[in-house]
Amino acid sequence: MNSVDAAGLEIGDEHPPRIMGVLNVSEESPYDPSVYDDPGEAAQYVDEELIGEGADIVDIGLESANKRFDVLSAEEELERLHVALETIESVSGDAVFSIETRYHEVAEAALSQGFDMVNDIAGFADPEMPTVCAEYDVAVAKMGSPPDLERPGAVEETDWSARKSPEWAAEADYVEQVYEALKQNGLTEKTIIDPAFGGWSEAQTLEDDQETFRRLREFRALGQPMLVSINRKNFLGAIADRETEDRLPVSLAATSMAVERGAHIIRTHDVAETRDAALIGSAFSERASVSAGSVTASRLDTNTSRTFERQLRERGVDPDIVDAVQPQVLEFTGLSEAQFDELTSAVTAVREAPTPTGRRGDSGGGNSTDGGGVGSGAEGNISIHRTVEGETLLIGSRRVITAVSARLEALDGDISTVGGELDNVLQ
Repeated sequence: MNSVDAAGLEIGDEHPPRIMGVLNVSEESPYDPSVYDDPGEAAQYVDEELIGEGADIVDIGLESANKRFDVLSAEEELERLHVALETIESVSGDAVFSIETRYHEVAEAALSQGFDMVNDIAGFADPEMPTVCAEYDVAVAKMGSPPDLERPGAVEETDWSARKSPEWAAEADYVEQVYEALKQNGLTEKTIIDPAFGGWSEAQTLEDDQETFRRLREFRALGQPMLVSINRKNFLGAIADRETEDRLPVSLAATSMAVERGAHIIRTHDVAETRDAALIGSAFSERASVSAGSVTASRLDTNTSRTFERQLRERGVDPDIVDAVQPQVLEFTGLSEAQFDELTSAVTAVREAPTPTGRRGDSGGGNSTDGGGVGSGAEGNISIHRTVEGETLLIGSRRVITAVSARLEALDGDISTVGGELDNVLQ
């Protein structure tokens, strides 16, 4: 995992989570407490409500990114930039100042007059944006977005058949599309990735955001620090059935989870509370590394097979290795003797099925203290065990358990229903 230096602020696994407070100088912004058009009042807000409450970064937006409003041109953003510049000149506190824009002209004007980093919500749709950021040697947050300045974040509206392939487009789910969008037009050495939470297009659903959050660790495979903007978002409010003004508790819960899952920057309007929640998430994360001289060994996030495969794929390693080295453990409770026998028969059938090389599985790998182990050589070991409490453990690779689940699904009754859902459990 790379660390990024944002004007002296280190961002990465070896550093505390950073808090990005928000200031808007856009009259269209939907969150009134952060909107100012007077530089003096804006500076006071930044000093007292953002930096004073613990913000490391202040992100200043010139226009609302809400899809209900017309997109401003670069010229129109430049006309508003003076308010942001006068604001940061009047701020007495110390913070990294980020300009939110999709245009390289605006980024360059801001960077040349006192801003420290860029927050690009259009994901380098302006092909000159990464060049400008590299020339100024600044950190840049890149949001997952199609290469279209008019439609930030609308990854589901991208013609993936043309940009990737028809085959990929037919199989890719929403999270895979966001992941690919982040890779489009490349990354600078100081890029911070943003998985694009929020209703950026009509096609994006609350379930899309929830699945992205559930699989947040996968984005760590890109090797860059991660920013998440989840404060009071609809996908959290829907879970607790809360309107925007009552969503702070769910936002704080999600903040701790996001940091634990790999987020390095949390963008928020509620700075003090979010800072505390982020510190809790950081304190209980399990990432670890050790360094000596020029050598560093870091444990990669591989908590699920899908995350493991993503890490390997980004490094050019065959992801099929996952099935050989990462076991899955499923516990069955409430099985009758007949259902236990059906499960055992399914495991045995998979064990005895020919492997891709034409040989039957080698049972040598299925050691079991109760004599119930069976193995599947080329597909990875598999074993079935009865515990002292009467539960049943099924241990094996994802691929071989998937084969077992297909056989269970062909049966009748409850064991068939459970078998049909095992793939979802393994994900």
